[in-house]
Order: sequence, then structure tokens, then C-alpha cells
Amino acid sequence: MKRIGAVIVFVVVFSLLLPTSVLPADDAKVKEGMSQVERGAKETATGVGTTVVEGAKYSGEKLKDAGQATAEPAKGVWGHARDGAVGVGRGVKNFFTSLFSN
Repeated sequence: MKRIGAVIVFVVVFSLLLPTSVLPADDAKVKEGMSQVERGAKETATGVGTTVVEGAKYSGEKLKDAGQATAEPAKGVWGHARDGAVGVGRGVKNFFTSLFSN
């Protein structure tokens, strides 16, 4: 029994003299850091998604504006009638020019 008592005393004294680095580390700070990284990644992904969506909307509006700027203005009845008359006049002129040119 003396040996068991001596071993127990030795183990207790030795365990008190061990440095604290041997004890399990407190992982609360590590978990907190990981959660900050996770939150930051989610915010970054949200920001990138918002930027892409808004950029697409802006580009679409600019393309729509550019398409409208190059569109030919709508003609009224008078515009169509005038264009038709000009076309008939050119046709008649070309007919008589080709008839009498040879």
C-alpha cells in the first residue's frame, strides 16, 4: 500500500507542476473567429449577388435606351402616302428614261 500511496502523491504533485499548455485549449475564440469568417463570406456573397443583379438591370436599361434612340420614328398616313407617291414618280421617270435612252 505504501507504493500505491507514493505513486498517487507523485502523480498529484507532477500534475500540478505540468504547464497549462498541456491542458485542452479553450476553443471559444476559434469558434468566434470561424463564425466571423462565415458571416463575412455570407455578406460578401450577398453583396456580389446584389451587384450582379443591379448591373444587369442597369445594362438592360441602357440597351433599351440605345435601341429606342436608333429606332425610326413612326410614320403617319401622310408619310406613307408621300413615300408611295415618290416611289411611283421614280418608277415613271425610270421607265421613260430607259425607253428613250436607246
